Amino acid sequence: MTLETPQTTNEYVNIAYYKFVAIDDPNQLRNELLTCCNNLNIKGTILLAKEGINSCLVGSAQSIDSFIQFMHSNSYFADIEFKKSFSSHIPFRRMLVKVKNEIIPMGMDSIQPAHFTGKYVEALELKKWLDDGEDLVILDTRNDYEVELGTFKNAIDPNLTKFRDFPKWIEDNFSNYKNKKVVTFCTGGIRCEKATAFMRQEGFEEVYQLQGGILKYFEETHQKAPHEDNHYKGDCFVFDYRVAVDKALNETKYEICYSCWTPLNENDLKNPLYKKDVHCPRCFERHNQKEAQRQNLIRENNMKALQVRQERARKVKEQWEKGLLK
Repeated sequence: MTLETPQTTNEYVNIAYYKFVAIDDPNQLRNELLTCCNNLNIKGTILLAKEGINSCLVGSAQSIDSFIQFMHSNSYFADIEFKKSFSSHIPFRRMLVKVKNEIIPMGMDSIQPAHFTGKYVEALELKKWLDDGEDLVILDTRNDYEVELGTFKNAIDPNLTKFRDFPKWIEDNFSNYKNKKVVTFCTGGIRCEKATAFMRQEGFEEVYQLQGGILKYFEETHQKAPHEDNHYKGDCFVFDYRVAVDKALNETKYEICYSCWTPLNENDLKNPLYKKDVHCPRCFERHNQKEAQRQNLIRENNMKALQVRQERARKVKEQWEKGLLK
């Protein structure tokens, strides 16, 4: 199936997609995908593992449509879905295809979403649940810096620094919700595949995942109900140079601090504690501490080197005075 590309004033098409599927030889597939993307002048990143594929790519509309056709011709990915958004520039610098142990790290071999995961709820169905005030719990599975830009109203935020912490957080903080209706969500859906698989393994009876994640939710609600409250407050962090998109999937005015991965707004960028690619107001103190430690280490190393030179000079002088050197 070929996806139609809608008319847009933006020149480039961004696609995000994933699938949990048993891949026999990820290394061979890596070469095929890299060749295809390079031939089509597509940029971005593809992660491959024996458990599946996870990727964000960008290119011209024609190139992206050709890539989608190529993917659908592969038996592994014949039914894979692509989430599209648009930009006026290419938010990636190069094309990378990496083979990893996991396409989304959780570090638990027992979690295999291709065989066992939570139920899906589609975007408009979730919106209806929220419109009707259904008794449910909304759980954000993303990292803290992502949640800071936006999340669903009344969503529970585990305040994660990395996704690997999710299982322990559930065990320590969420066991009382095992009999509740729980809806998990993330950017594109991939983390919820593993999150809900783990939760089902832990005995959660009614756990759902938002199909296609926030990006698909934005797409569907903007197309079908553009003037209604979609129950989401803020923007959605994305893992490319756009940093974030709004509810209409337009790029928003954020930059990223590449020292601490914090999204920065206009006020942050004007703050005197911001130095591009070095530190921002959020990590300035930590940067100063690290810089002080680095300077102390340099001083210590210089002192040691000076002591070695002084000791060497002292021995040479002693030998000279004893007539051992000529």
